[in-house]
Amino acid sequence: MVCGTVGTYANHLQFIDEVIGHSSGSRTYAAMNILLLAERTVALVDTHVNDDPSAEQIAEITQAAAAEMRRLHVEPKVALLSRSNFGSGSSASGTKMRRALELIRAQAPELEIDGEMHGDCALNEALRLRILPSTTLKGEANLLVCPNVDAGNIAYNLLKTAAGGNVAVGPILLGANAPVHILTSSSTVRRIINMTAMTVLDANRIEG
Repeated sequence: MVCGTVGTYANHLQFIDEVIGHSSGSRTYAAMNILLLAERTVALVDTHVNDDPSAEQIAEITQAAAAEMRRLHVEPKVALLSRSNFGSGSSASGTKMRRALELIRAQAPELEIDGEMHGDCALNEALRLRILPSTTLKGEANLLVCPNVDAGNIAYNLLKTAAGGNVAVGPILLGANAPVHILTSSSTVRRIINMTAMTVLDANRIEG
C-alpha cells in the first residue's frame, strides 16, 4: 500500500498501526528519506514519526534503517547526529545519542557507526579525524540519524529543496508488518512512481 498524499502523516500511521501493526521484533515506527544530491546520496531518519525518541528507540530505528539500506544494496555508514560533537557539550541529545551508540554497538557490532557528531563531521572525514582520530566511521556517512523528528524533518526538507532538486525517495516507513509507505502532500508524480515500484518489489520479495 502507498498512501498519504491527502491527509496527515500521523492519521495514516494511526490506521496502519491499528490494522497492520508492527513487524516481528519491532516496537517503533520511523520514516526514512533518501536524498539524491549532486555530490552524494544520503538517507535521513527519523523524518516524520517520533517527536523525541529514547536512546533505545534510536538504536532500534538505526538498525531498521541500516537493514533497509542493505535491502537497497547500499552498505550503511551511520552517523548519530547532535549539536554536540563526541562529548564536546552537555546537551540532552548528545547524551541520548552516546547511549544509543553503546546499545547499537552491543546489538549490531558489524555496523559501521559513530557519534554523537555534528552534521559537517558526518560528511567530512578529514574534519572528523582531526576532532576524533580514533573514530570508527570511515569516509562519508550515508545514513544520518537525527535526535528528534524536528531535526530530521527540517534537515530533510532544507536539503531536498536547496540541494536535491526536490528529488527524494520516501518516506520509507520502517517497522510495519507489511510493505506499506506513507507519502506526503508535497510528493511529486515521480516520487509516487518510485515508491510504488519499491513497494511492489518488497511485496514480491515477501511472496517469494
